[in-house]
Amino acid sequence: MRIAVVGLGGVGGYLAASFAKAGLDVVGFGRGEHLKVIEQEGITIVEDEATWSVALEAKELRESEGIFDIVLFCVKSYDLEDAYATISGSLRENSIVLSFSNGVNNGERLRSLTQVRVLDGAIYILSHIEKPGVIRKKGKVFATVFGGEEEATAILAKVFEMAHLRYKTPQNIKEALWKKYIFISAFATLTSYYKEPIGAIYEKHFDEAKRLLTEIAQFAKEHEDIELFDEVQKALQTAKKVPYDSSTSMALDFKNGKKTELESLSGYVQKPFMQKLYNALKLKN
Repeated sequence: MRIAVVGLGGVGGYLAASFAKAGLDVVGFGRGEHLKVIEQEGITIVEDEATWSVALEAKELRESEGIFDIVLFCVKSYDLEDAYATISGSLRENSIVLSFSNGVNNGERLRSLTQVRVLDGAIYILSHIEKPGVIRKKGKVFATVFGGEEEATAILAKVFEMAHLRYKTPQNIKEALWKKYIFISAFATLTSYYKEPIGAIYEKHFDEAKRLLTEIAQFAKEHEDIELFDEVQKALQTAKKVPYDSSTSMALDFKNGKKTELESLSGYVQKPFMQKLYNALKLKN
């Protein structure tokens, strides 16, 4: 079972390192100084209570890399199509692909490009590149959800079991995607707008957070017939429990002057308060 993890940032780096630690046949695809350090020294994971390192086969993504049975896309949502195009020659009919990029329509985007087996999925994790070669994971938050074609789901579940990574395969994967999206969309938008961590958003901008979460739930109901109103309070409680200084990848990208996932995380939700924040952030993007 040959696995590719495309993107070695906070999500992909943690997954690839966990697969390598479990002895799975995994190749990680990254770029820049981060990739160079991993190639030479392996990848290091810094968690709250432990730091560990593992050797990882890592390289730049090119068009010919042999055949992969599973490809996990852990790139930014705006890079998904380009990443797929580059690795598409390494897929066969029975290959399984899944995107852990932010957003609720990544599976649909992949299905429009390929005939291989596409699963839908999402991941809960607070992690980022601390410095080249090092992934910093904050708190105990970690879970993956994925689903779709039954056999492919079972195969991927076995991989996560072997790597001792928590996962769920819900019957309604679309609903599960929205349950993740409601939190990350709201708090990515608010942490970027206010330039403050999640803990400060909960403490100082609670009403705005509740209002934005409610709008996202309304949008999901109106456009997908998915019931998310119970998730509003759950999302607020999650924000209360995560480490106070936890940020979001979009806020970090704004801070560092990088391209952001503003369109998929904020622009996708056509509601008044969200659009107000989106329009303000778009001027900075």
